[in-house]
Amino acid sequence: MTNLIVLRGGGDLASGVALRLHRTGFQLVILEMEKPLAVRRTVSFADAIYEGKQTVEGTTARLVSPDQIQVTLEAGEIPMLVDPRGNILRNQFVTSPQSTFVMDARMLKVEPEPLGVNVALHIGLGPGFLAGINCHAVVETQRGHTLGRVYWDGPTRADSGQPDGDPRRVLRASQSGVLTAHAQIGDHLKEGQLIAEIQPKDGGEKSAVHSPLKGILRGLIHPGIEVTEGMKIGDVDTRDDPSLSTLVSEKALAIGGGVLEAVLVFLRRREVES
Repeated sequence: MTNLIVLRGGGDLASGVALRLHRTGFQLVILEMEKPLAVRRTVSFADAIYEGKQTVEGTTARLVSPDQIQVTLEAGEIPMLVDPRGNILRNQFVTSPQSTFVMDARMLKVEPEPLGVNVALHIGLGPGFLAGINCHAVVETQRGHTLGRVYWDGPTRADSGQPDGDPRRVLRASQSGVLTAHAQIGDHLKEGQLIAEIQPKDGGEKSAVHSPLKGILRGLIHPGIEVTEGMKIGDVDTRDDPSLSTLVSEKALAIGGGVLEAVLVFLRRREVES
C-alpha cells in the first residue's frame, strides 16, 4: 500500500520538508488554514491558498478539494487543502491508520492538540512535541549542532524566543490592523525605507513599517491580512542578494532531511518486523 504523508503547515520550513519528501518520491498533501501567515511567501507552498498554485524551486503545489487529491498527485504536483483541523485524517477514502504518516510543521511552539486519530507515523517539528508522548518522533528546528536531528524519545530544545541572527531583521506589527504593502519580496531596501503600513480596523491612524537595515526584503506577510500587535510580518536580509528570496533556506532543507531520515528509519523497521 502506498503511504500518504499529510503535512500540516505550508510555511517556509514546512516547504523545505515538502521538497525533500516530494523529490525523493513520496506522495504528500499539505494542509493549511484559510489565511496562512507565512512571511517567506516566495518559498512557501502556503501561498497556493491565495494564488491557486505556488511553485517553489520547480515543484508546484495546487489548491484543490479532497476529491482532486489523486489526480493532482498523478500530475506530479502537491495537493493543498484548506483544512487547519486535519479533518482529512478522518476521511477513510483518503487516509488509513496503516498507510498514513502525519508531519506537523505548523511551528506552534506549544503542545499541540491531540491528533484524535491513529496513524502509522506522527512526526512533530520543534518545541511542543515530546517523542513517545504526543508523537512518535520529533525533529530539532533550532540552529546549531543539533539542527535536523531526529529524536524518538523526549523533546527538542526549548523555544529560545529569539530569532536567528540580528533580531532587528525581523519586522513586527506595531499595532493591530490590516497590512498594506509598499515593497515587494526581493526588493533592495535602504535603511528607513517604507515597507508597509497597518490600518486599524476602527479607522484610527495608520502605523508605518520601515526597514531597520539595508538589505533585501526576504519576506512579507500577504497584503490585506489582518495582523495583531507584535506579530512577525516581515524579514530583511542584509546579504543584499535577491536570489536568496527565491531559495529554500539551508535550515528548512536540514529539517526536511531530518524528517526524511525519520520516515526511512520507520519504514525499514516496519520491513524488518514484518
